[in-house]
Amino acid sequence: MFDKILVANRGEIACRVMRSARALGYRTVAVYSDADADALHVQQADEAVHIGPAPASSSYLKIDALIDAARRSGADAVHPGYGFLSERADFAQACADAGLVFIGPPPSAITAMGDKAQAKRRMREAGVPCAPGYLGERQDDATLAAMAAELGLPLLVKAVAGGGGRGMRLVRQMDELPEALAGARREAHSAFGDGRLMLERLIEHGLHIEVQVFADAHGNAIHLGERDCTAQRRRQKVIEEAPSPVVSPALREAMGRDAVAAALAVGYRGAGTVEFIVDADLKHYFLEMNTRLQVEHPVTECITGLDLVEWQLRIAAGEPLPLRQDEVRFSGHAVEARLYAEDPYSGFSPQTGRVAWWRPQRALQAGVRIDQGIAEGGEVTPFYDAMVAKFIVHGRDRAEALRRLGAALEDAPLLGLKNNGRFLRDLLRHEAFAASQMHTTLIDDWAQQGEPLLQAPLPSDEAWAVAAAVRAARGGTGQRSAGVAAFDLHLACGDTQRALRVHPTPQGIEVRHDGRPTRVRLLSHTDGELRYDIDGVQRRCVCVDDGQTLRLVLQAAAFDFQEPSLFAADDVLTDATRTRAPVAGVVAQVRVATGDVVVVGQPLVCVEAMKMEMWLHAVADGKVAALHAQPGDQVASGALLVEIELRN
Repeated sequence: MFDKILVANRGEIACRVMRSARALGYRTVAVYSDADADALHVQQADEAVHIGPAPASSSYLKIDALIDAARRSGADAVHPGYGFLSERADFAQACADAGLVFIGPPPSAITAMGDKAQAKRRMREAGVPCAPGYLGERQDDATLAAMAAELGLPLLVKAVAGGGGRGMRLVRQMDELPEALAGARREAHSAFGDGRLMLERLIEHGLHIEVQVFADAHGNAIHLGERDCTAQRRRQKVIEEAPSPVVSPALREAMGRDAVAAALAVGYRGAGTVEFIVDADLKHYFLEMNTRLQVEHPVTECITGLDLVEWQLRIAAGEPLPLRQDEVRFSGHAVEARLYAEDPYSGFSPQTGRVAWWRPQRALQAGVRIDQGIAEGGEVTPFYDAMVAKFIVHGRDRAEALRRLGAALEDAPLLGLKNNGRFLRDLLRHEAFAASQMHTTLIDDWAQQGEPLLQAPLPSDEAWAVAAAVRAARGGTGQRSAGVAAFDLHLACGDTQRALRVHPTPQGIEVRHDGRPTRVRLLSHTDGELRYDIDGVQRRCVCVDDGQTLRLVLQAAAFDFQEPSLFAADDVLTDATRTRAPVAGVVAQVRVATGDVVVVGQPLVCVEAMKMEMWLHAVADGKVAALHAQPGDQVASGALLVEIELRN
């Protein structure tokens, strides 16, 4: 039915789809925005078509541009990936109207499940259990407030359209409701073009369990087991695993039966995921159905031995399901960790910048798979999701899988911008995760409680000594030679500076700090891998030094060392009179006007980037002297947004 597939997406999912498509003999077409001209998915496709400027609204979300790209390239099928237009019925319909095969469910199924309120009504009719909530058409604040009071707290405010945690707010006190409604509406409008909301009773300490389903055009539907996606932060999944360590055979059968019933109730076709919340009594309630492939589908592939993208392509070509329910087999345990360009030690704030070093092949051992959407030298921009890669491992049991995943995260660090690699490794080792005692808000609770897991690791004395030895061996940034007598070397890492006494000797490089000597012998330094001997113990680590920044990775923690100037630059000094954008993004809200009096802590401007809203607050009392931003403005990182005249 088709020979050439246009992948209407980007990043790792576009690469993933193209890999299976080409294995089946299909030609592939990538699409790209201005920001993605040199992206990995563009390089891996047989053809690539430019579709517009960097913002997704001007490129990846433009249906006409994608249909035209298919026409220009001669593609006769479209795979939507996930995110962007993957759950838009109008996109599926536009593909059909253009004579293109849409590799996904029919528009009617997307419509039925895309409206979260309508979907829950359908599920209730089909006998699928749902959590209590308000699914009504009346959307005024007074009605929503009255229904919230009737449902009781805590509850979730959720966007009726879309998914992925967008347009969702948690409300624990009634006075939080107005801001939650406003924020959820605003985010839902921005992400989905639909600001309608629903309310749902929060299942405290719930588990997020989802079931992979497949249906064909011949009336067959089966499930491929469950995935546990309970480890989340801000309703965004962090680690997923299959099977769930807390799901019993009886619960698995019940959820599988309800998931298949959900798919059949809407005439589903292709790959879909039915998401459930499971309470403390292990009772499950329908949350939503994602009418697409999920980010975490690889863990299901690992335990079933199946290629889910291949199944999607075969079903789209009209073939029946390859297996019956009783023929599905599960083997071992699989875990996936999402590598994000974010700072977990600063509220998981998104990061942008160029990837200085990324060699994932170093971690590819037995049972390890890495799906990536960026290559070394590539740039993470503020226009799209902050996920850059997925680490997926398979083991005989959960303990083996977790051990392999921790080792892979240590062996394949990403350098050049902050990311959550070390946090992921530490989370795997946390007693709550190891004992399967997570719930969907636990990581957020830890952030409020000062959990050590969310405190940035500091470089050890060994890290300082190794960094000093590497700099001394290459002569530092000045004119000194490694063969000269002892000298002082000043290094900075983050906000910490150290004066180190370095003495090159035939036996190695002696590094002293506060009078304590450490002897480092550099054994080899090739392709970023450093082998060294420290006080008689040989170790290896990743060490990349471009002459300005020395990047050192020990146990998955990356540290940037530099030789600081003795004089602080004016532009890095704290200035309470100027509020600047923390990252490149879009101005979502402006809460002040020129001439307004402000006090410490007052919200000024909200910048949205990578699916996250970041509020900037006044750091001193004063008056707004000038305003340089309006809602909708695209701003660069460090851009001046507000000027404050300080109060005398």
